[in-house]
Amino acid sequence: QVQLVESGGGLVQPGDSLRLSCTEASGFTLDYYAIGWFRQAPGKEREALSCISHSEGSTYYTDSAKGRFTISRDNSKNTAYLQMNSLKPEDSAVYYCAADRWVGDCAPAAFSSWGQGTQVTVSS
Repeated sequence: QVQLVESGGGLVQPGDSLRLSCTEASGFTLDYYAIGWFRQAPGKEREALSCISHSEGSTYYTDSAKGRFTISRDNSKNTAYLQMNSLKPEDSAVYYCAADRWVGDCAPAAFSSWGQGTQVTVSS
């Protein structure tokens, strides 16, 4: 069973940057898995940010992420990343990564394996 672990969250000030990491911890390779990054703020539904394909590394960004966030993956490290720049207070949320062998949409329902989440708080 795929086990994902997010890391890199924390408390930062507006305008700061963070890079989140998502690592597969049970020995499965992510080479053939699409990876997605999502977030959920208190009282809000889970929101898609970005997805990256398994084949050519094609990327997709939602409006919330485009221009400030960058998704990437390093298959040699079995890890995916989300680089977040120019963070704003409204970016505060629990950030999740997810993986699935077959993904048609960059949406939470398309992913079967999820990490535990990492808290990102943007506050002055």
